[in-house]
Amino acid sequence: MAAIEISDEVYDALRLPEDEREGVMREELAISLYARGVLSFGKARELAELSKHDFGKRLGERGVERHYTDEELDEDLAYALE
Repeated sequence: MAAIEISDEVYDALRLPEDEREGVMREELAISLYARGVLSFGKARELAELSKHDFGKRLGERGVERHYTDEELDEDLAYALE
């Protein structure tokens, strides 16, 4: 696994409880990279450690549009028609 090093000064400056810092940083990075088209939905949600539903909800809360491939649209339509 690759790691991103963050200086102690920056990490300590986060205005978050220490037990929330890693999760928030993962989520922020995942949403940002997905919004830029750098990561797919699946890989971004994996980075954020969220379910499909929860990651999709977070994107909606941030106004980030979902990038649908034709395959994903077909899967969603099939699921909706079940």
